Amino acid sequence: MNSTIETLLQHKSIRKYEDKPLTDEQIKLIVQSAQAASTSSYVQAYSIIGIKDKEKKKKLAELAGHQPYVAENGHFFVFCADFHRHDVIAEMHNQDLSTSLQSTEKFMVALIDAALAAQNASVAAESMGLGICYIGGLRNQLDEVVEVLKTPDHVVPLFGLTVGYPAQDPDVKPRLPLEHVYHEEEYQQNQDVYKQQLKKYDDEISAYYHERTNGERNDTWTGQMAHMLSKPTRMYMKEFVQKKHFDTK
Repeated sequence: MNSTIETLLQHKSIRKYEDKPLTDEQIKLIVQSAQAASTSSYVQAYSIIGIKDKEKKKKLAELAGHQPYVAENGHFFVFCADFHRHDVIAEMHNQDLSTSLQSTEKFMVALIDAALAAQNASVAAESMGLGICYIGGLRNQLDEVVEVLKTPDHVVPLFGLTVGYPAQDPDVKPRLPLEHVYHEEEYQQNQDVYKQQLKKYDDEISAYYHERTNGERNDTWTGQMAHMLSKPTRMYMKEFVQKKHFDTK
């Protein structure tokens, strides 16, 4: 055990922040930490857009599903899959890179690079005593988000990250049992065992909600997932991504 692992294991999403902006030095260190993340073949296929302007934050909060903490935080980061710079490289070197840049494989590279960078940024922020919350709702209305951020082709805003001084201290939410997530040698083949692990987790989550809400809530994780996934969302995404010249080949 060490301080890094303690920081990781104490992660919690913060949705209420003090009215105190991050310093430029804090922002710089968070971005530098993001850049230190591993990147596929040194491609570095992502960009980060920082939002300080309060009106832009309010607009993004609205587009993300009226989440107030998108507007009220110390700083708002937007992580983007980005092959725009590589399109510029194609022009600089007089080469046609479109087949590679528009492949599903390179889209996956950009997604993974951005996610790795964001997680580094999150751990860096939490190590400073700051709180964070990922904002997937930014993908609710990407055409409008692109207008706010002025992102070019070959760039897709993926998610936001609120960062700031926590004004709440929620409990750490239990994760799936380790033996359900971690498989040795091969994937778990016994479906009875698989279901038993899920039922065990349901009991833990139900107890967590019951205690957290003084008995007002006791739903299960599998019930949440079944309900949520029964309602497809953001079904425009493939069309949007391809319009931005990703995932077409």
